[in-house]
Amino acid sequence: MSQPRVGYLYGIGAYALWGFMPLYIKLLVPAGPVEVLAHRVVWSVAVVAVVLFAVRGWRVLWRLARRPASLGAVALAAGILAVNWGTYIYGVQTDRVVETALGYFVNPLVVVLLGVGVFSERLRAVQWLAVGIGGTAVAVLTVNYGRVPYIALTLAVSFAAYGLLKKRLGLPAAQGLFVESAVLALPALGYLGWLAWRAESTFTAVSPAHTALLVAAGVVTAVPLLCFAGAANRIPLTGLGMLQYIAPIIQLACGVLVFREPMPPARLAGFALVWLALTVFTVDGVRHARGKRRTLPVTLAPARRVAAVPEPLTARS
Repeated sequence: MSQPRVGYLYGIGAYALWGFMPLYIKLLVPAGPVEVLAHRVVWSVAVVAVVLFAVRGWRVLWRLARRPASLGAVALAAGILAVNWGTYIYGVQTDRVVETALGYFVNPLVVVLLGVGVFSERLRAVQWLAVGIGGTAVAVLTVNYGRVPYIALTLAVSFAAYGLLKKRLGLPAAQGLFVESAVLALPALGYLGWLAWRAESTFTAVSPAHTALLVAAGVVTAVPLLCFAGAANRIPLTGLGMLQYIAPIIQLACGVLVFREPMPPARLAGFALVWLALTVFTVDGVRHARGKRRTLPVTLAPARRVAAVPEPLTARS
């Protein structure tokens, strides 16, 4: 089997696992969102440590330890990741899976806006059209929900900001997850100890199956990430960018078909606008990428910076 084909299989596997994540999180009830988050952090450290030991991937960590500025950026990325994970878990456990899916549909548009705000990139007219349609969609959904869809927007913004920091750090997937989880491990262990002291912990208190599911949070976090890394090493970013919509599509299906969350016509119209924006944005990005490949590699003058298709990010909820 060719390497690109293997890469696409890895990518589909990663995004499919992320898409079905709500089914797993629902099984962790009666553990609350913060307890689930704490277990996810602690067991992720353990699982990824085993992986790094097996592949001898510690050298990157030793180099990182000698760069205080990078360690500060990792700590910031860890905090943003905790916000993203915690918001996602809260959304699933409060029966808002559809809204969490919306967050990951909107995310590519937020990435583009961050490119404009942080890197001073210029958008093409079609990209501005896509962003405008996306903004209209959020307005329609705000009216439908009777409130700003804060879970979706928090997921989109936090995930985009996390991806920006990860891109600047340039850490491999497994090493990055280990360091970020390690930063969060001490407060996570402190919270779990506090729950146990108050006799409010569900760990070992509900059933052996529940305890096993909490421990498995580390595997559930690490496996899709490692699959994603395998895909990123074998297929172009444009291909990964197309695959990234698999996860929110599955999440939306879980919310509507499995958990029977409501999808009234107005909400469906809002999602349709989001999908239209993503279609416009993706088609334009693919056409622009193909056009760049046809041009000569040498130019007479520097071209203005234009935002391209956003790179898929390296960690999901």
